[in-house]
Amino acid sequence: MKILVISLAGIGDTLIATPLLHELRANFPAATIDALVMWPGAKDLLEHNRHVNRVFQKNLLKCGKFEALKFLWSLRREGYQLSINTHPQSRIHYRVAAWLAGAQVRISHEYDRFTWLDRWLVTGTLPQDYTRHSIENNFDVLPLIGAQKKLPAHEMEFFLTPGEEKFADAFWSKANLAVRKVLGIHVGSGGTKNLPLKRWPVKNYAGLVRLLNKERPDLHILLFGGPEEAKDHEIVLAQANRELTLEAQTKNLRETAALMKRCGAFLSVDTALMHIAAAVKVPNQIVIEAPTLNVTNWPYRNQFTLVKNPAVNGRGLDFYRYDGGDIKGTREELLACMESVKVADVFATVTRLI
Repeated sequence: MKILVISLAGIGDTLIATPLLHELRANFPAATIDALVMWPGAKDLLEHNRHVNRVFQKNLLKCGKFEALKFLWSLRREGYQLSINTHPQSRIHYRVAAWLAGAQVRISHEYDRFTWLDRWLVTGTLPQDYTRHSIENNFDVLPLIGAQKKLPAHEMEFFLTPGEEKFADAFWSKANLAVRKVLGIHVGSGGTKNLPLKRWPVKNYAGLVRLLNKERPDLHILLFGGPEEAKDHEIVLAQANRELTLEAQTKNLRETAALMKRCGAFLSVDTALMHIAAAVKVPNQIVIEAPTLNVTNWPYRNQFTLVKNPAVNGRGLDFYRYDGGDIKGTREELLACMESVKVADVFATVTRLI
């Protein structure tokens, strides 16, 4: 049996798909199980995953329509019997990708604004449930393919190598962090659609770091992110005590995860790094409530503390649903929404936990 697991949305969504990959392997031990992802970071996190045979990665947004069509059509030569679009992948483009890849059986959840064309592109659908985590929504696929839950428990899986663990140990030693309390911070978020508007303002992060440097000199701060966060890091570092605040210098998401694993706490909105923090079991995980946070994408099986956003107040689904669209609201409204989370509230949460 040949199975293609399609996870073309966010990097965090691919990590959310890893429990399903494990269940597929448990149910079909002799199957070829391949994955199709959009982002290099998604490929990074699936490297060394023992339940996956191959990972195909292609940025279908940047490569141009002709190249994207050619690439997806080439997957037909693999002769997949089954493809699964993991939850959440609400845009019709993801089902077009499944149709082009050509598996005999193509399964997807039904999303808000689902149309007759979405249903035509796949051979089987199942409802999504906003009251359950996306991992549980993914498991609903199993009965449709003659499978069942076989594992006694489930975790998001990120398989680090000894070399990556050694890299993190060396970084920790060089920065003299072994005897320190370390708070990891991710100032970024997803960059597609209008998702950058769910970020807590960088001036607030800078203010928080200044306050922590002053009031908690026992606490070291490690800034995480890629090139897209570089300018924001410059702003934070320019106002910080550089003896207490530093930037995580990593080559890829795998090294980032290895460093995060060693943090004593981690702060972010709902981002891919939030899910990685949950996967590597960072203690004292802190999540700032953004308009995109709901039960389907909470940190899975890792205790976390929510810094409540008075402008959201648990109403994430009023702002953002899986319908292929943007976060609801104007730019000004969403910026004001995230501004409503005060530095003092985040500071109080951090100092209470650490």
